[in-house]
Amino acid sequence: MTLLARDLYRYKLTTAEILYGFPDYPDLLQTYLWQDMDLAPEFPRLTKFLDFWERNLDGKLHTVRIGDASLATAKEIQYAAHHLHLH
Repeated sequence: MTLLARDLYRYKLTTAEILYGFPDYPDLLQTYLWQDMDLAPEFPRLTKFLDFWERNLDGKLHTVRIGDASLATAKEIQYAAHHLHLH
């Protein structure tokens, strides 16, 4: 495997849940979901996006939660043993 191919395999789908405050209503928070292919654990694309946000947007960042595809693999996920109907 070439060096380029190994680097491409390091990219994983990354999702960030960004909570930010409204400029006019600082007590209210809004959610923004960001998704892209990124390199864990440095997350250079997410870092670049958050730097852009802080420089150019008025909504002050409150919380950023990050999840990537490597956190749950297919072999760790199991089907539920029961299926219930509520109505």
